[in-house]
Amino acid sequence: MGRGYVTLAHGAGGKETEALLGEMIFERLDAKLKRVAKGVGLDRPDDAAAIPFGGGFLVATVDSYTVSPLVFPGGDIGSLSASGSINDVLMMGGRPTALLDAIIAEEGLDLELLQKFANSLMQVLRKESIPLIGGDFKTMPKGQIDKVVITTVGLGWCRRPIVDSELKPGDKVIVTDFIGSHGATILALQQGADVLKSGLASDAKPLTSVMLPVLSKFHASVHAARDPTRGGLAMTLNDWAKSSRTVITVSERDVPVREEVKSYLGMLGVDPLGLASEGVAVLGVKPDVAEEVLRTIKKNGARNATIIGEVRRAGEHSGVVLLKSEVGGYRLLEAPSGSLVPRIC
Repeated sequence: MGRGYVTLAHGAGGKETEALLGEMIFERLDAKLKRVAKGVGLDRPDDAAAIPFGGGFLVATVDSYTVSPLVFPGGDIGSLSASGSINDVLMMGGRPTALLDAIIAEEGLDLELLQKFANSLMQVLRKESIPLIGGDFKTMPKGQIDKVVITTVGLGWCRRPIVDSELKPGDKVIVTDFIGSHGATILALQQGADVLKSGLASDAKPLTSVMLPVLSKFHASVHAARDPTRGGLAMTLNDWAKSSRTVITVSERDVPVREEVKSYLGMLGVDPLGLASEGVAVLGVKPDVAEEVLRTIKKNGARNATIIGEVRRAGEHSGVVLLKSEVGGYRLLEAPSGSLVPRIC
């Protein structure tokens, strides 16, 4: 790598993150070191990895959470860290079976606050009946870390992993809920806005009740699945178009966004499509079952789910996302760049 410095943009999940990881890791590993034989790994970067095991695949994912502030309407760093790893297993087509965690706390952190985060994490696991099977705890001297960082490892199992690069022309794109709510809430808190008065709240939650019925009935018809966290819906769709060498078209009118999120972001000139959601799934499904998948999702509690677009065969250009505006014109929906909201998750 050339000379330079790490910036907040490198951790935002957009173009800079993609470029850094490509140069620092992906391009420096031989193909045989990017995955376990016949599995899925860094050869096709996704929400998790898949290792052949027991007639199917062991699904494994790891994520570190640094969100600021640590407590927000709709959750805290504990519930966020548990929900995030559960969802990453689900997006790979896996049934979550266990979680591990590692907590690093700053010297001087209020023990009651630390207990609150641990309780929030365990409350999610109790509700989902997912065991916590191991972990680690360490402290850092005061001033050498900002309060607390939580890392979680999610484990699951599936018959066949869902790999986003398998998206096909004709597939319909479904989102299961309003997008951008978590990102808008964290942005507002970081800017000192009165989020309670505005009605903003994070959407952070596990997606098991929505995804397991879909996976049970339509697993083979789901060609791509992602929870649009860092980089939001825009990054998800650009990743999909690039990895599947297709063109994705999306109708802006059909993308569900809460009115309070639209109102707040509209004042700032911020596009909600680039902000994180922590309780939403984006699915690419076969067109002949798309409406049935949508009905199944709504039946299981995600009443705001909708079909927002479709995948098209690439012509001269591939790997692009086209957004149809509410007035009918098209524009490129590019992958996010920069760091609008640092420490969003």
